[in-house]
Amino acid sequence: MTLHKLDRSTTEVIAGPVDPAVVISGQPETRAFVTYDAPAERLCAGEWEASIGKWRVTYDEWEYCLIVSGRCVVTGDDGTVITAGPGDAFVLEPGFTGTWEVLEPVRKHWVVRTP
Repeated sequence: MTLHKLDRSTTEVIAGPVDPAVVISGQPETRAFVTYDAPAERLCAGEWEASIGKWRVTYDEWEYCLIVSGRCVVTGDDGTVITAGPGDAFVLEPGFTGTWEVLEPVRKHWVVRTP
């Protein structure tokens, strides 16, 4: 099959608080829905939601993000800052380290390519 309709209602929900060891502020929680998974191609896609808070992140994978609702700030340790809201898109590349800060509850669509 080469055509896939993505439907989060048929997927497993991965939910819970962000690891307290990386939280900088707030008590953020996330929920992820994997709506497409192609392990042979090292590719998956889905939706992600997060509540207000700020935490440290480290990326080993490549990720495309499209913000559907809410507002966030992603800040790299190199000083790069992306402030994003509905309709904004950005890419996080392997090796990125920095912080995710959710200013208003966020929902995003994502596509990840793993190493």
